[in-house]
Amino acid sequence: MTQAPTPPLPESPSLDAVLKPRSVAFIGASNRPATIGAELFRNLLGYAFQGPVYPVNPRERAVFGVRAWPDIGSVPDEVDLAVLAVPTQRVLAVAEACADKGVRGLVVITAGFKETGPEGAARELALRDLCRERGMRLVGPNCLGVVNTDPEIHLDATFAPTFPRGGSVAMASQSGALGVAMLDAAEALNIGVSSFVSIGNKADVSANDLLEWWADDPRTQVVLLYLESFGNPKKFARIARELARRKPIVAVKSGRSARGLLAASSHTGSLAGGDVAVQALVEQCGLIRVDSVEALFDQAAFLAHQPVPKGRRLAILTNSGGPGIMATDACEGAGLDVAELSDGLKAALQEHLPAAASVHNPVDMIASASAEQYAACAKVLLDSEEVDALLAIFVPPIITDSRDVAEAIARGAAGSGKPVVACFMGHHGVEEATGALEAAQIPSYAFPEAAVRVLARAADYGAWLQRPVGDVPTLAGCDVAAARAVILGALSRASDDTGEMLTDPEVSALLDALGVRRPATAEASSAGQAAELARSFGFPVVLKLQAEGVSHKTDLGGVKVDLRNESEVFAAWESLARAAEAHGVTMSGALVQAMVRGGVETILGVSRDPTVGSLLMFGLGGVHVELLQDVAFRIPPLTDVDAAALVRSVRGFPLLDGYRGATKADVGAVEDVALRLSALVSACPEVAELDLNPLIALPSGAVAVDCRVRVAQ
Repeated sequence: MTQAPTPPLPESPSLDAVLKPRSVAFIGASNRPATIGAELFRNLLGYAFQGPVYPVNPRERAVFGVRAWPDIGSVPDEVDLAVLAVPTQRVLAVAEACADKGVRGLVVITAGFKETGPEGAARELALRDLCRERGMRLVGPNCLGVVNTDPEIHLDATFAPTFPRGGSVAMASQSGALGVAMLDAAEALNIGVSSFVSIGNKADVSANDLLEWWADDPRTQVVLLYLESFGNPKKFARIARELARRKPIVAVKSGRSARGLLAASSHTGSLAGGDVAVQALVEQCGLIRVDSVEALFDQAAFLAHQPVPKGRRLAILTNSGGPGIMATDACEGAGLDVAELSDGLKAALQEHLPAAASVHNPVDMIASASAEQYAACAKVLLDSEEVDALLAIFVPPIITDSRDVAEAIARGAAGSGKPVVACFMGHHGVEEATGALEAAQIPSYAFPEAAVRVLARAADYGAWLQRPVGDVPTLAGCDVAAARAVILGALSRASDDTGEMLTDPEVSALLDALGVRRPATAEASSAGQAAELARSFGFPVVLKLQAEGVSHKTDLGGVKVDLRNESEVFAAWESLARAAEAHGVTMSGALVQAMVRGGVETILGVSRDPTVGSLLMFGLGGVHVELLQDVAFRIPPLTDVDAAALVRSVRGFPLLDGYRGATKADVGAVEDVALRLSALVSACPEVAELDLNPLIALPSGAVAVDCRVRVAQ
């Protein structure tokens, strides 16, 4: 595995005209109160954009006291960015006039495009093509607008009621309404924003473009995304993986449920995919995925001010036992470790606490705990090598001032270099304490569970950062060109969109080309030929029914195992023939295969997802895979690190790793097969379905006992 430096992100057409314009024209500016034309222009003026602003309206002489122009061509000076809030039918003509003027960026607020159906989709395609032909970047259509808080820019080209304070958090939302909520939440939680983009229908500028721009923006240190669909998921995966090594990305991806997927699709006019595929992409890229906008900002409040934990060991400091127990239970569910404190560390804590206090973790200082005791114990815990992070919980009693405790926690945490979060419960004095915590850049949460979830996600991200980058390796004996020839040969027989199943000879040729080991296998057209093949392979053998249209042979009683002599082969043949007749299929022959003894049955498979393309699956195999559903997924191409993580992601991995004294399986061989399948589907997206089930992991090597492949355009 290679821990090479992360390569630089690829260059993309600049978004400077959109996010760092020197001048802005607003086409559709209006004096009419409570309209988008009025509110957006009021924001452009009211939040002091640092360049000239040109209102364009053929029926107004001036808008809010600023001279108006009848059309974009009449504006006397150069215009970098044009914001359009005009009727849908006029957008294309206005965009063309902007191109003639030399405008380099468009923000189209107007709706009525692909979210409305085929006619709107055609309008949107024409708008996108015009912008690309004329060299303009396009945000939207059907969007809220854009914000840049940089004092040298100070751009608010939205009709949102809130202009956020400046800071290090960049935000993008595919939903305009949720974009308003995100700006409001940032203001309410005192989270500083570097820039905000409502991407709407993503006709041109997408999350991918923004991630590339924010990668080079020195003011942006954290990225927040609300997405309903991925534009180019392969590109997103590549860019996000590279950016996440530098700056954390927190994302809400809606559409987890079937109804949610349908709603997201109809709302954006985009095809959304299953959550399994999305989760695989998120885990591979190092994104921090959350379920709600509230959780998005909980996480942002932490990442904007606190370091990522270097481990999972949490110390809990509290003045009340109940919240400490709640936090401990939450750690169990979130995958954090409530650190076991050494005797020496307990003794150091006891020096600052009364005898009635508990110095086990969680450390319960009891209700009478003073501010100075909070400061001293926080410092002792954070100075210890036994702790990676601290959660300080405070339930305000009458005798202790909340602000004093907040300031004490800040003193105890100062200079530790470890993450600290607080939980101040109740209402008495909490507002004053929150101000002190904010001044110390310590995020505070209303309940312990929320604080634990934030720390757990940050610890997951920290573990991902510590993983090697990995390589997509060159695989000895893997002839992808020969494998592709087999795929294309089968595809040539396909008569419709459902595609074509590979024949057994084609499957053998495919596995040979990939360098995947398979037991001795051959077709037999009679019981006598089957017995002869069995003799040549050596007993015991397996007999598998061959019949057109039969995929899952076991369900029909079409697999006979552990046949130890010729008599058993003849009897098995007759049994297969009866099973075929009972299920109304015609037996064309049988597959004779040398039997593989021992090992652990696993499955490696490929499916094609509409959101991300090819999806690679690993799990425990055999007949129980659908029942147990102990599987994990990754998006090709896999690195060696990805393959290792995939195999270790399933709950049943200990069975491969010598569970209860059993012989360990060759895990490296399973990872090698996963990499070979990744190479296949990266070169051959026509592979619609592939199952190696079971792939038997032996003490030395891995053997593909059964394989079925369907190809489709």
